[in-house]
Amino acid sequence: MAQLDVISIDLFYGAAQALRDVSLTAELGKVTAVLGRNGVGKTSLMRAITGQHTVAAGDIRLADQSITSMPSYERARLGIGFVPQGREIFPLLTVKENLETGFAALPRAQQTVPDLVFELFPVLADMKQRRGGDLSGGQQQQLAIGRALVMRPKLLILDEPTEGIQPSVIKDIGRAISLLREQGEMAIVLVEQYFDFARDLCDTYAVMDRGQIVLSGDKATMIEADVRKHLSV
Repeated sequence: MAQLDVISIDLFYGAAQALRDVSLTAELGKVTAVLGRNGVGKTSLMRAITGQHTVAAGDIRLADQSITSMPSYERARLGIGFVPQGREIFPLLTVKENLETGFAALPRAQQTVPDLVFELFPVLADMKQRRGGDLSGGQQQQLAIGRALVMRPKLLILDEPTEGIQPSVIKDIGRAISLLREQGEMAIVLVEQYFDFARDLCDTYAVMDRGQIVLSGDKATMIEADVRKHLSV
């Protein structure tokens, strides 16, 4: 059974239609890559899934429960962890305090930072008392992912995690995503423009263009040239 089912959704910003009849599935233990150039609707799709923007038509289901009309905080409590584009960590809070903001979606008994966060990103353990704003871009990205993992998500959404990140940290993030997939406890949606990173990690893929999904399928059926055509400027 799919952890996430997006079924024929439309989304508008005023009179402008950002998403048109978009469907997407993400399964436990698998990485679904959403690919496309800037401005084709990838982030709008993530906003729809996380409840940051209301859809005009269609349905969004988490573990076969409709969440289409739920506010974003209720979706978080159900197990949606979101790492937004640009990271959005709190620069004046320490690393420890940033991680603890993930407690908001958890019952009191679960309000601890899992050891897994520091196993995946040891730098965060070394910098617990450093302010978030003092970290490098790559370290902030690891912190943003760690914060989402504090929520024990069943669905983890990563919106362009490689943007502006140095190659060594990109490799660390790739290894972390692979480990999370192998554990089989969450579905992962990876939004990317960096084709090689997404191709190496994904199990299934969907390519967006002009607010629609124009290519999709299993990694084994992917024709690289067709996908790259929709990524080139």
